[in-house]
Amino acid sequence: MDARFTAEQEEIRRTVREALAGRCGPGDVRAAARTDAGYDPALWTTLAKLGLPGLALPEAYGGVGCTPTELALACEEVGRRLVPSPLLATAVLAAPLLLALGTDAQRAELLPRVSSGELTAALAVPGTALATALSLVGGNRGDWAGGGRAGGIQARRADGVWRLYGEAGQVLDGHSAGLLVVAAHAGGFARSRTLLFLVREGGVRRRGTALDATRPCARVELRNVEAELVGRDGADVTGALAAVGDRAAAVLACEAVGAAGRALERTVEYVGQREQFGRPIGSFQAVKHRLAAVYVRVQAARSAAYYAAWATSHGERVGGLALAQALEALRAAAAEGIQLHGGIGFTWEHEAHLYFKRAAGDESLFGPAHRLRAHAAHAARLFERREVAV
Repeated sequence: MDARFTAEQEEIRRTVREALAGRCGPGDVRAAARTDAGYDPALWTTLAKLGLPGLALPEAYGGVGCTPTELALACEEVGRRLVPSPLLATAVLAAPLLLALGTDAQRAELLPRVSSGELTAALAVPGTALATALSLVGGNRGDWAGGGRAGGIQARRADGVWRLYGEAGQVLDGHSAGLLVVAAHAGGFARSRTLLFLVREGGVRRRGTALDATRPCARVELRNVEAELVGRDGADVTGALAAVGDRAAAVLACEAVGAAGRALERTVEYVGQREQFGRPIGSFQAVKHRLAAVYVRVQAARSAAYYAAWATSHGERVGGLALAQALEALRAAAAEGIQLHGGIGFTWEHEAHLYFKRAAGDESLFGPAHRLRAHAAHAARLFERREVAV
């Protein structure tokens, strides 16, 4: 593994950072999050012109043709500014599933529109099972999609048409997405299986109150809604979800270390300006020790995130471990930022709370960290008892 970034990767990072500079201050972020869409459409158009929605999609579908590594590095810059956008829901969760499982006709119709930014998409899974469906905190081959029982999202086929029934409670950007990719249970007990469907219209979508307003979630209610099967019946949907989940974890890890690094930078700037007893508080040894400890955690998490971003393009799955470390680093950086900003840091209006809410919100959606690690250890059979021959 060559740990150095290529010239192209450095250019992607620089271009995204410059595009966001001056347009994504704390006030801009809050204003965008309060809109009906939950993001700034003009900024999304700018990101689309830079090619971010199609960065990891093949050129045949209008994408840039890069690997998930480049997408993760771009998302690190997006994470630094906590930019509200449908990038995660569309390019990281929904588009890879369409690419992996969709028919030729579905790919040709939908992916060019995703690459251009014209079409946004969201992944809808039953209830609050997003982390489970992506195989981040447990195996996803259980009954999370419904298991033939009441609840979940059920798919029924009649007269050649699929119809969906049920609810999804944590649909990232589901209120504004032009397309829903819905995971549903079909077949009852006789032929139980999980399938993916496209919902182009219909259903009831309600934006909920989220801990992290920059990461809006919606509740989607499906009642006799007509849907289109993604790919073919019998495809390995759970396997595709697990692969997308590991890639998403690597991207989220990079996004989290970007946010953690920015939170630390802002805190260092502040302690160099705020004075007590006639000197900057950043000159006190106790403050230096606290910030040094955060710096070490952020750098360690950044190394893990970069490795996970590289590994996901080379057949290794370590995204969950990197995400656990990154979320803990972000929480630590945000918490120290709140503490060291003193009285102003404890007000809801201060930007430090945006970073703390991002850490807590992502743990709620994709974690928590101890479950991410526990599942990774179980998958690696780390604590499995083995008989030793004497």
